[in-house]
Amino acid sequence: MPKRLFSREIILFSVILFFVEFVRGAALISFLPIYGEKILGLSLDIIGIAITAHYLTDTALKMAIGYLLDRFSIRFVVHTGLFISLIGIFLVPFADMPWLFIVAAALYGVGISPIWIVCLTKVSDDRRAMQMGFLYTIWFVGIGAGPIVSNLLLDYSKSFTYYLLLGFALLCWLLSLFINNTKATGAATSLPPREQFVILKDRLRHMRLLLPGMVLQTMGAGMLVPILPSFAENRLGMNGAQYSLLLTAGGACTVLGLIPLGRLSDILGGKKWFLVLGFVFIGVSLYMLSLAPPMWECIVLTGVLGLSYATLLPAWNALLANYVPPKQQGLGWGIFSTVEGIGGMIGPVVGGTLATWQGQSTVLWYSGIMYAVIGFFYIWFPFRAFRDRE
Repeated sequence: MPKRLFSREIILFSVILFFVEFVRGAALISFLPIYGEKILGLSLDIIGIAITAHYLTDTALKMAIGYLLDRFSIRFVVHTGLFISLIGIFLVPFADMPWLFIVAAALYGVGISPIWIVCLTKVSDDRRAMQMGFLYTIWFVGIGAGPIVSNLLLDYSKSFTYYLLLGFALLCWLLSLFINNTKATGAATSLPPREQFVILKDRLRHMRLLLPGMVLQTMGAGMLVPILPSFAENRLGMNGAQYSLLLTAGGACTVLGLIPLGRLSDILGGKKWFLVLGFVFIGVSLYMLSLAPPMWECIVLTGVLGLSYATLLPAWNALLANYVPPKQQGLGWGIFSTVEGIGGMIGPVVGGTLATWQGQSTVLWYSGIMYAVIGFFYIWFPFRAFRDRE
């Protein structure tokens, strides 16, 4: 019998991942800002601190979650994490005090850390790029659909929107009961923590040329977060419907491209060139958008951005997999996710500061240049680093 492309385990994790990211996207992008201001009467700076607290805890705990996955069963870690996440969502209606609102958002960040790292440890080596494309599709659709559904429902009923998100969080927690009560693949309990970190330190030393890409690619994306809506309105002259169309074009191209491009990367090999082309075309597209072209050209460029992102992501994670110690997958992916998360935390601050000092177009220009430089840099990256792990 031919080998199944996706095991039942991967499908279960994918369902949980979808609902987790759906609630995350809905909560952070639309629900918490609106509910916190309109219902709880909190100021925007408190809401901003709460969202930052979410990302800080999510990023900071990824390494610890990975370590736990190498020590305890997957079901225990994921189930416990999702329970903490559920508590965070449950506390929101009672969080009219700033400190409690911040704590609720931070708890939610703690709870969702395990699921993505578990998904990374479950992807098979021989079909990693294609399966990563599938997981990124699930992630992208979930985190994109959440804000859209939430925005529509918030106009109807804020209470109903809250209970929907709470219900989905509860569903994730219940689904985690069906996870096999085993440890992550290759988890080794015999190695003491000191020896594990010595091995990982050696891996980080060997992958030092990858570190700029790990941080800068998430930093470049984070730079765009605070300025994109106002850039679309002020520089591109778009209304809300046109901006939604722009986002839909980019998102659709990403979703449609992730799985086939991931599979193509598995079949053809040459993941290095998938990375180079993905980074360079993202850079060129962002630079062209910074010139404020007409609407039709913006849609085309956004579509190119989506396809470039779909080209980049599966190959990038397949490359990182070569540096994850086989017997320390949880801890290894936790550390790598933490390094990438640093760029995501720095990016919004850098983007907002640049926009204030030099204008919104400058943010796209610098972000585009950054991506292009990363792409050209990896042209000279050693080919041996892109070989699949044996």
